[in-house]
Amino acid sequence: MTDESWAGWYRDRQGSDAVVLTTDGQQLRLRTRGIDFEGASFDGLTPAGGTPPADDRFVLVDGALSDCVLEWDLPLPVVWDGAVHQATLSCLLSLRRPDSHLSLELQFGGAAYASHRAESDFASALATIQRALPPGVRLQTCIACAFSDYFPAPSTVRGLSGGLACFRGAKDAYRGAAGEGDVRELWDRRTGFVQEIWSCREYEPRPDTGAGTGHRGAFPLEHA
Repeated sequence: MTDESWAGWYRDRQGSDAVVLTTDGQQLRLRTRGIDFEGASFDGLTPAGGTPPADDRFVLVDGALSDCVLEWDLPLPVVWDGAVHQATLSCLLSLRRPDSHLSLELQFGGAAYASHRAESDFASALATIQRALPPGVRLQTCIACAFSDYFPAPSTVRGLSGGLACFRGAKDAYRGAAGEGDVRELWDRRTGFVQEIWSCREYEPRPDTGAGTGHRGAFPLEHA
């Protein structure tokens, strides 16, 4: 995967700073006020190298960045009439422990399609946007891909981001998966975990019913 960088802002009680978020689809990186943070989820950004800053520039809870707001835009592909078009996804994330709140807005075709104002995770927020889009317009991201799923356990709480498993290395097998048992059998064949807002060249649209809907079902009508 090739890195992408998204310009944005970091805000807390000490003020605002321009930042750049960088990701390869799996690992996130953020540099602000001279400190590098990294993690697999937006609510799990910890100081790179594991050494926290020796001053009060940041609030860390359980070692992760907290009590702040991140705001950024990213280009997000959508499929319409069989062609790929570029839209812009605006993200506003309030990192607070124990609960973080997320709001997304997609600008496409001269209109804006928003999630709820305080979503708990990227999967739910993107599903809300997909439901609002006109017929025939589909998000081209990992959460909407034919080869992605969450761990099939009813007791599992879906995290804010980054817990989505990718099965692009077992495409034919996943195309036949329909239900919890099938995904359990394939789980060890996953390629890795990806960000829900990521998109790669191997994207294929998720089927609406039957085989290939895995454990979580069709998108945006998820079971998980």
